[in-house]
Amino acid sequence: MTPAEWVDDAAGPVVRPYAMVRGRTRSERYLFDLVAFVVTVVDTLHHWVEMQPEHQAILTMCRRPRSVTEVAARMNLPVGVVRVLLSDLLDARAIRVREPADPVGRPSVQVIREVLEGLRAL
Repeated sequence: MTPAEWVDDAAGPVVRPYAMVRGRTRSERYLFDLVAFVVTVVDTLHHWVEMQPEHQAILTMCRRPRSVTEVAARMNLPVGVVRVLLSDLLDARAIRVREPADPVGRPSVQVIREVLEGLRAL
């Protein structure tokens, strides 16, 4: 088939995003928070046989920290697909992921409102 036969102007590419991740719909071991930061720790993975162009694009993009959401938006891919790709890269030790701070130690919204009301009363 020619490249023109693989694209329909109205529908977009014929190959769906899950084809990039070989039909996987979720990461097998990791759940990436949407606001987690991803940073590349290697330049490339030449030795990795299953590397897709999207993996290399993520490595290039994440030379400076980016959130999972930002990676998905910049690549114009569903977050689920990006999470699977990130999982592959994490398994290959090509990226580091920093999850957001645990909200357990933070005050509740109610406490913040009460403090604000107290400050206004002063």
